[in-house]
Amino acid sequence: MIKLIITDLDGTFLNSKGSFEKEYYQKIKKIMDINHIAFAACTGKQCERVEELFNFEDSKDIWILGDSATRIKYNGEYVYESFLPNSLGINIIDKLESIASDHTIIACTPTSAFIKSTVDKEIVEKLRQSYAVVKVLDNFREIKEDFVKITVFDAKLRCFEHVKQLLEFKDKAYIVASEAAWIDISNYNVHKGTTVHQLQKILNVTKDETMAFGDGLNDIELMDAATYSFAVRNASDQIKEKATFITKSNDDNGVLQAIEKILLLQNENKSYGNLYGEVCAKR
Repeated sequence: MIKLIITDLDGTFLNSKGSFEKEYYQKIKKIMDINHIAFAACTGKQCERVEELFNFEDSKDIWILGDSATRIKYNGEYVYESFLPNSLGINIIDKLESIASDHTIIACTPTSAFIKSTVDKEIVEKLRQSYAVVKVLDNFREIKEDFVKITVFDAKLRCFEHVKQLLEFKDKAYIVASEAAWIDISNYNVHKGTTVHQLQKILNVTKDETMAFGDGLNDIELMDAATYSFAVRNASDQIKEKATFITKSNDDNGVLQAIEKILLLQNENKSYGNLYGEVCAKR
């Protein structure tokens, strides 16, 4: 029986415009609540930004695994956090700045996402889709806090190449290029999979009672944490191979449709092996 449903946001739950059908979601959320199923958003977005997306009041009973799953927030309170030490984070930022001068570094601490004053206004507006609290500085060495995560946005799509130049930190930090435009860096061995395990412990839920949805390379560990793993139709080939099921695309409400189908089967005491057809297909 499913007790926990976790979804990535960008490219998975959210459509290509960065939004979702709120009425449909509220309908499915009520069904989840009736069935005592916890719902979680697992995302690179800042926790505060997730609260904005879902409306702060509505987000209170959503488990937010935000900031690239380095933090768990519930009902306005952080119940789990893992930080990248300041000195290590600064060293990584120095390396990133030596790799390229024209990509955007977002250095996230418990209090804010920091960007340099030289970042173009267009990119700042794009970043505000993921970060609610953003501050500008001239030098990242001004930051004295530990880091929640460090993210790189590269409009020139060189992240798969740039991440290869960070190998000196592979035994000190978790580093992943989720796609050609993005790199996420967090504390060592802290990623969506490990943080989902933390949430499963908190809720006393097993892998066999967990359903997860994703689309990008940073969702591989998320797929491993759930017996019922789903890739949206628009997901990368690697995620489609990793997932147990494939559902419709993010622009076709793939996540919500799959949840609705699963809950129907669960309430009818039918096997999830019957999950096929228009909503999902076994790969």
